[in-house]
Amino acid sequence: MGQNYGTCSVTETTAVLCDEQPVVLIGPAEAEKADLDRVLRPQSKVVAADGGAARALEFGVTPDAVIGDFDSFAPDGRISPDALHPVAEQDSTDFQKCLRRIDAPRVLALGFLGARIDHGLAVLSALAQTPPGWCVLISPYDIAVHCPPKIALDLTPGTRVSLYPMTKVTGRSTGLNWPIEGLAFDPMGQIGTSNHATGPVSLEMSGEGMLLILPPDAYASLLAALPSA
Repeated sequence: MGQNYGTCSVTETTAVLCDEQPVVLIGPAEAEKADLDRVLRPQSKVVAADGGAARALEFGVTPDAVIGDFDSFAPDGRISPDALHPVAEQDSTDFQKCLRRIDAPRVLALGFLGARIDHGLAVLSALAQTPPGWCVLISPYDIAVHCPPKIALDLTPGTRVSLYPMTKVTGRSTGLNWPIEGLAFDPMGQIGTSNHATGPVSLEMSGEGMLLILPPDAYASLLAALPSA
């Protein structure tokens, strides 16, 4: 992505928003106020992806920046013109446009996993192209992250743990009902959805490209397990 996260240095594109704290990113898909309350802190900067600006305003939050092609958001004066950053090209999604223009140690993104399968697949594809652990997707039903090479999660027995490979990758695990060692994960073959924890879980992946998907109530455990932001 050409970014040096958390140091306000962007080489591939110009950063629209740079902050030393995790940034909250709001999209236009299904989200609940509880999702926002889970991630928003008093010092949090908020970016909206195109129509996500309307969602942010519904939640009583004025975004610090709005990024996108503006095909689903019509400025109405409630957001400062200085905060509007249109990107006309159509070779990337609004989610990608935002990720490429945020310089922060982590992005906490909600409102991107909704009813449309094609949109969801595009978002997950983009997530797999971000640095492992950098972006966390939050929805009313799931949280997802590009799995770091090593992660140890303090999960309660029975917690759903799904692993979905976006490329060929292998790994090792402890604490899963069905261990993954010896499996050759492949999006066109072996996947690892609907596994569950027997207690604390550790994962070690052979490389990048594995998505880790958990239920929303595992958010605090996931954040605690990720490298410090």
